[in-house]
Amino acid sequence: MKDKNTNENFFDRVYEVARLIPYGRITSYGAIAKYLGAAKSARMVGWAMNASGKQEDVPAHRVVNRKGILTGKHHFDGTNLMQQLLENEGVKVVDNQIQHFEKLFWDPMKEL
Repeated sequence: MKDKNTNENFFDRVYEVARLIPYGRITSYGAIAKYLGAAKSARMVGWAMNASGKQEDVPAHRVVNRKGILTGKHHFDGTNLMQQLLENEGVKVVDNQIQHFEKLFWDPMKEL
């Protein structure tokens, strides 16, 4: 049981950071993990994003892999919902990859 509680606590911390990602900006699983002091836990941040569906205030669509690829898109309802949500915020996506990734990248280590 301790592991489950630890995971839930980590997930809550991930959600706190994700809620701070500004509209029209994106970050990576690894950047959130690094900010939380768990640099090697990018995959766990991904699990948290996958589990965030019940929390409508967590903008999981703004979290992508380190190359700007929409690796989490299969966890959204609909075929292209993640891309549509990003495009609604002015983020251009081509072939499941964010364009101008470096310009739009929000690094919690620098921003928070």
